[in-house]
Amino acid sequence: MSNDDHTTDQQQDICETPSGTPNFKTELAAQLSELIPEAIADGKVDVEKLKELLGDDAGDDRERFGLFWPGKKRALRAAQEPTTATLKPDFENSKDWDTTKNVFIEGDNLEVLKTLQKHYHGKIKMIYIDPPYNTGNDFVYPDNYKEGLETYLEWTRQVNEEGKRVSTNSESEGRYHSNWLNMMYPRLKLARNLLAEDGVIFVSIDDNEIDNLTRLGKEVFGEANFLNTFVWVSNLKGRQISGSGAAGTKEYIVAFARKADHSGEFRASANELKKVMPSIYKGFNYQAKHDDHGPYVTKNELYNTNSAFNEITRPNLVFDIYYRPDDGEIRTEPVSDAHVHAGFDKISPKKNNNGVNRFHAYRWSPPKIAAEPHNLEFIRSANGWKIYTKVRDVDSTTVKDLVMDITTSTGSADISAVGLNASWFDYPKPLALIKSLIRFGASADSIVLDFFAGSGTTAQAVVELNAEDAGTRRFIQVQLPEPLDPAGEAAKAGHKTIADISRLRISKVLANLGGQLQGKDLDLGFRSYKLADTNFTKWHATSDAEANALEQHILDLRDSADDEATPESLLTEILLKQGYSLTEQIGDAVVDGLKLKSVGDGLVLAYLDEHIRPTLEQLRAVLETESLAKFIILEDAFQGDDQLKTNLVQEAKTRGVELWTA
Repeated sequence: MSNDDHTTDQQQDICETPSGTPNFKTELAAQLSELIPEAIADGKVDVEKLKELLGDDAGDDRERFGLFWPGKKRALRAAQEPTTATLKPDFENSKDWDTTKNVFIEGDNLEVLKTLQKHYHGKIKMIYIDPPYNTGNDFVYPDNYKEGLETYLEWTRQVNEEGKRVSTNSESEGRYHSNWLNMMYPRLKLARNLLAEDGVIFVSIDDNEIDNLTRLGKEVFGEANFLNTFVWVSNLKGRQISGSGAAGTKEYIVAFARKADHSGEFRASANELKKVMPSIYKGFNYQAKHDDHGPYVTKNELYNTNSAFNEITRPNLVFDIYYRPDDGEIRTEPVSDAHVHAGFDKISPKKNNNGVNRFHAYRWSPPKIAAEPHNLEFIRSANGWKIYTKVRDVDSTTVKDLVMDITTSTGSADISAVGLNASWFDYPKPLALIKSLIRFGASADSIVLDFFAGSGTTAQAVVELNAEDAGTRRFIQVQLPEPLDPAGEAAKAGHKTIADISRLRISKVLANLGGQLQGKDLDLGFRSYKLADTNFTKWHATSDAEANALEQHILDLRDSADDEATPESLLTEILLKQGYSLTEQIGDAVVDGLKLKSVGDGLVLAYLDEHIRPTLEQLRAVLETESLAKFIILEDAFQGDDQLKTNLVQEAKTRGVELWTA
C-alpha cells in the first residue's frame, strides 16, 4: 500500500468537525441533483434545462409576480452564507445549568439562527417574534452581507467600549421599507428551516409594514401556508401619530405554517379564552353530556353544509346511512331507492336545491363511521333523524382571528408584577397575549423560539403555562445586546443592554415561581450563551495581503484551537457543528489520567487539551470505556505525531468507536 493509499484510508476512518454551518446553496444544488439529475451539467444547475423539464409549471421571467425591492438578492445571500460563529457558554448568567432545557442566547439573531440549523432543523413547533415595527425610530440590525459575524463582533465591541448605538431607520434616509425587508428576509428564511412539519410562526406587526410582511411571508413560506392575520385591538383609546386619518386602535399578528395541511385548526380551551377575552368568547358555555366513552358535546351535523361537496365532487362521501335505535347499530350503503336493511331506519343524504346536484356530502366516510360509531349522535326530529358528531374535547373551541380585552398597558403591568420597573422596557407584549398564542400554537412538550426576545415575555409565558398544566415546553430566546439609553431608568440602575434586562426578567420570573411551586417538578432554569467567533483557526486572509503577513497566517493555521478557549467553549462549538443540542448533559470524566468531557452519560467522550499529548495506552483505555460510541479529540493534541494518530484510527475502528477530530 502506498503512502497516498494509507492517507486516504485514514481519512475515511476519521471524521473532521465542520468549521462552519452548512452551505445552503451547495445543499440545495445537491438535492436538485438527486431529484432531477438531468438538470445538472458539468457540476452546475442548468437553469434552462430545469425550466424545460418543468414545462408550464415554470414562471415566465418576463412577467414575474412577486415582491421585489433593492437589496433582495444580497439579503438572500445573507441567509445562504455559512458562518463560522459559535455560541460561548455564559455560566455566570445561567441558572440550573446542569438540569435545564431552556436557552437564552445573546447575539445577532441572523448569525444565531445559522448556528441553530444543524440540530434544531425541523424541531421547533412554534416561533413567536415581535420585530421592529419600522416606525422610523426602531433599531435596525447591523447587517453586513460580506461578513455578518465580523460586523456583529465589531459592533458589540463598540457597544462595550464606547456605548455606540447603530443609527435608526428614518424615512428621510431613503430605502425606508427596503432596509426593513432586507433585515427580515434572511431571518424568516432561516426560521422556516427550523419549523417542524406541523410548526407555525406568529409575527407581530403594525400598519407600517403589515402589507410587506404578509407578502414577504407568502414568498418565504408559500401562499398555501398563510394561515391568518389576527387583528389585535390593542388600544381602544386610539393613537393619532401621523396627524391625519383615524386614530389607530389595532396591531396585527400574522401566522404562517411550515405545512398548512399538517398544522390543523387553531383550537384552545374555551374557558381559558373566556378569562382573557370575554368580549369574544363569553358565549361559549357548552354543557357536556356523557356516554360509555366519556364526556362529549354535539356541535355540527354530519352532512357538509357546503353544496360544493356533493356526489360529483366527493362521490365517496355520499351514501345512505341505516340506524337501528334499539341498540344503536349503524350501517352504510350506496345511495339507492331501495330499503336494504330490515329493522333499520334509513337516512338518505340531505338533498340540495341548486338544480344541478342532488345531495350534500357527509363530512365522514363510511370507514370512519364504521371505526367511530360511538362518536355519532342520532336525534329524532319532526322531519326524521338528524346526525351530529360528538366532540370529546369538551372545553376546546376554534380560535377566532380577533383579539380583544388585552391592551398594551397590560404588558407594563406584567413587568411591574414581576418586581421590575416597567419603564425599562418599550411596549412589552402582554403576557396574556403570548400565552394565548402558545396555547393553540404549541403542544405541551414543544420548543418555543423567540429570536426578538425583547422584554422576555415569551419565556415567561412558557414557564407559567408549564406551571399551570404540568407541561414540559422549552424556550429558546435570542436577543441582540442593544445598548440601553444612557438617560433611561434601566441604565441608571446599572444595566447596559436589552439582553441584560431581558435575562433579569426571566430570572425574576423563575425565582418567583420557585417560591410558589415548591416540590413541583418544573424546569426553572436556563442556559445562557453568547455569540462569538470560532474557537478554531479559520482562513480569513485577503487576496491583497502582504507576503510576510500571509506566511505568518499559514503558520498560524498549523494550530487548530485557540489557546485561550476553555474546554467548555471548545466542546460547545464542536457539539453544535456536529448537530447536538444546546442542552446536552455534559460532565467531567478521568480515564487513565486523561481529563475528558463526557456527553450523554459517556456515549461521547472528548479530549480537549492540546498542550498534553496522550499516550496510545491512555487512548486505548478511553476507547475501552463502556458504552462509548464516539470519541472526539483535538487535532492539536497529536502535536504532529502521525503514528499516534494512525494507531488511534485503527484502535477506534477495531472497537467500533466513531472517531472525530476538531
